[in-house]
Amino acid sequence: MTEFEKEKEDHQPSALMSLKELELLGDGEVAYIKQLDPDAVERLFPSIKSAPKGIDLYAVLGADGTPLALTDSRHAAIANAIENDLVPVSVH
Repeated sequence: MTEFEKEKEDHQPSALMSLKELELLGDGEVAYIKQLDPDAVERLFPSIKSAPKGIDLYAVLGADGTPLALTDSRHAAIANAIENDLVPVSVH
C-alpha cells in the first residue's frame, strides 16, 4: 500500500450516523426556522384545522423536527428560539 493510499484510508468515515443519532444532533440546542404553506401547517400542527391562507407562516422546529411554535413573522420565530435558549437556524 502506498503512502497516499494509507492516508486516504485513514480519512474514510468508520461508521455512518444512525437516523436516531441524526435526529438527536443538536437536540435541546438548535431550533430550525422554516416557512410553511397552509397544508404543511395543518400536517405539523394538527390542532390547526384550517391554516390561514395568503400570509407567511413560520414554524420553530426542534432538532428532531418536533413542532415547537408557529408565527406569522420570521423575526418572531427567531425570537422564540432565542428566548428558549436555542440557536435558530433557517431551513430552506
